[in-house]
Amino acid sequence: MTTKPAAAAARATVYGYPRQGEHRELKKAIEGYWTGRVTADALRATAAELRRTTWRRLAEAGIDEVPTGDFSYYDHVLDTTVMVGAIPDRHRAAVAADPLDGYFAMARGTQDAAPLEMTKWFDTNYHYLVPELGPDTVFTAHSAKQVAEHTEAGALGLTARPVLVGPVTYLLLAKPAPGVAPGFDPLTLLDRLLPVYAEVLADLRAAGAEWVQLDEPALVEDRTPAELSAAARAYRALGALTDRPRLLVASYFGRLGAALPLLAKAPVDGLGLDFTEAAAANLDALAAVGGLPGKRLVAGVVNGRNVWVNDLEKSLATLGTLLGLADQVDVSASCSLLHVPLDASAERDIAPQIRRWLAFARQKTAEIATLARGLSHGPDAIAAELSANRADLASRAASAITRDPAVRARTAAVTAADARRRQPYPERAAAQRAHLRLPLLPTTTIGSFPQTGDLRTARADLRAGRIDTAGYEERIRAEIQEVIAFQERAGLDVLVHGEAERNDMVQYFAEQLTGYLATQHGWVQSYGTRCVRPPILAGDISRPEPMTVRWTSYAQSLTDRPVKGMLTGPVTMLAWSFVRDDQPLAETARQVALALRDEVNDLEAAGTSVIQVDEPALRETLPLRSTDRPAYLEWATEAFRLTTSGVRPDTQIHTHMCYAEFGDVVRAIDDLDADVISLEAARSHMQVARELAAYGYPREAGPGVYDIHSPRVPGAEESADLLRLGLKAIPAERLWVNPDCGLKTRGWPEVRASLENLVAAARTVRREI
Repeated sequence: MTTKPAAAAARATVYGYPRQGEHRELKKAIEGYWTGRVTADALRATAAELRRTTWRRLAEAGIDEVPTGDFSYYDHVLDTTVMVGAIPDRHRAAVAADPLDGYFAMARGTQDAAPLEMTKWFDTNYHYLVPELGPDTVFTAHSAKQVAEHTEAGALGLTARPVLVGPVTYLLLAKPAPGVAPGFDPLTLLDRLLPVYAEVLADLRAAGAEWVQLDEPALVEDRTPAELSAAARAYRALGALTDRPRLLVASYFGRLGAALPLLAKAPVDGLGLDFTEAAAANLDALAAVGGLPGKRLVAGVVNGRNVWVNDLEKSLATLGTLLGLADQVDVSASCSLLHVPLDASAERDIAPQIRRWLAFARQKTAEIATLARGLSHGPDAIAAELSANRADLASRAASAITRDPAVRARTAAVTAADARRRQPYPERAAAQRAHLRLPLLPTTTIGSFPQTGDLRTARADLRAGRIDTAGYEERIRAEIQEVIAFQERAGLDVLVHGEAERNDMVQYFAEQLTGYLATQHGWVQSYGTRCVRPPILAGDISRPEPMTVRWTSYAQSLTDRPVKGMLTGPVTMLAWSFVRDDQPLAETARQVALALRDEVNDLEAAGTSVIQVDEPALRETLPLRSTDRPAYLEWATEAFRLTTSGVRPDTQIHTHMCYAEFGDVVRAIDDLDADVISLEAARSHMQVARELAAYGYPREAGPGVYDIHSPRVPGAEESADLLRLGLKAIPAERLWVNPDCGLKTRGWPEVRASLENLVAAARTVRREI
């Protein structure tokens, strides 16, 4: 292969990088600050050192232009809310009194003020804080954070590019503030917001920024003509500014579509495009508009969302094609590396040969630098890297790990009847009511109870050999006893065993299924200080033995009330893992569903009458373009039904979803054919209940009345008020009472008080009806 050299040397860059540090130093410092163990100055010092370490390592890896402004104490959208002065009224006093405490109050809430709503960042498992805007919102520029971080990087002698959430995406992600009349469109504030962005850009220019990146991922979704027109107007206005840096408008997570010609014509200086998930579409669209003459193209040819090594020859060929379509072609990941772990070389428990198939953030930066060098100087300059890469790709393709003939034969034999309950819902509902004998407005929780320090210590002691399996299991039995006893005292109707033995709702199952790789250090930020270790789906999936039956049965032996079996659904097992890129997702989902089906059937055989199969990722995995959604929803809902359809009519199947825009998938929620669904609703004031009612959802539902992502304890009357709102949409005979989500991240004192208030609220509203 030959590649025409670029007119100017290609630069290597990234859009963003993991924030938490090699040992999650940021998480520990922030949580220490919340508990008073770490001072504000110490927290800021830790953050500054993490930023410096990141920038130095990026430069040492060959990254020519490092990003600034992508670092955040909690969330970059919340940082943007601060930057433009859109502080909710209920938090203004806290922010004025102490900006850091006020910032965390917006993220987490206080006993007196609810936090901002939280939902998923496009189709990822990252959560952002939703801006609250209204017709009276006044924007003001506050660029101190962005300027300071750019100055820090400059002081290290580095070329830096500040990264901001673009104004159009910011407004499209926003919602009307509480109390604003229905129908208000935050995008109508664009002309009010643009002068604030102009001021921030001028401040960054004065601080020495040559380029500023404005992220507009919302433009890869379906957008109306009015929204596209607003984007074109925004970038005509920003591009026409005289006192500004050069502007790079970045998109990612898919094809830019109709927005590409608008941005190509706009008076901006460069575009960033995704050439991994949407390589052909973006390449064709770019050629169709005549390329970007006189402009910079940042080509995202390294997948920023998955962990497999890049096919360097394929990416180099794509880059070579792009050379004729822009004045300058630079190399990047497809999106921020925030979505992958830090360093694959730290995973010593994964066999060295398999580890060579993996590329985390540090490995991806090396790939980007290699590709930039190959684009600038030709393939011979990276001959050794290309040879090693070919060997790694061939090793994976030929590995026996990736194919299990028995699993493939089983999936091939699945019929449509296997994914349907034998009885319609009304017959099942009658059988379940007769069997379970639950009261009106039955109370339950979502599954997990607090993961205490003692539990985490016991798990670490087991791994380190300081205690044996018998000692560890005795600790788990004691925790389950405590959880069951508390639920009985509190008056809950359907109990859970608390999941004391589980490290994570996906990882726990992945470690017991064939085909998965578990990491020890592969942490990825989910929200705030919450980090997860997504497992890696490397081969065909099966279940060697039961995974949850033992502990669920033990919990049931302690009580006469029903105890739910708790499983993670097939779509979430994929969405919260790093999935295979060598076969269709639908095929992998069917494999996982059949493994979970075996577990559901074993739970029922052991006497479990209520089984919850969580699918919080159903909405987040929804493709960003509507034309791609029907095929996804068909296989996703089939996978859930395949998991749950083998049970008797009197076995009640629950599912759970949280922190997403459910209105987009309400028909799919119906197609799951679950008997009961619980959903997040507290922060959105029962919006999902209204969406279910508008659709005509015919089954039982539990919209949450307790926001578990905030440390505040809702009072009994507050929960009762939410229940009353729910009853306006869902009849009492079909309404459940539960928290928004699992209680793993909360402490026992707040959990006890909140659940006691939840039960009291249910009893109050029962008396009223």
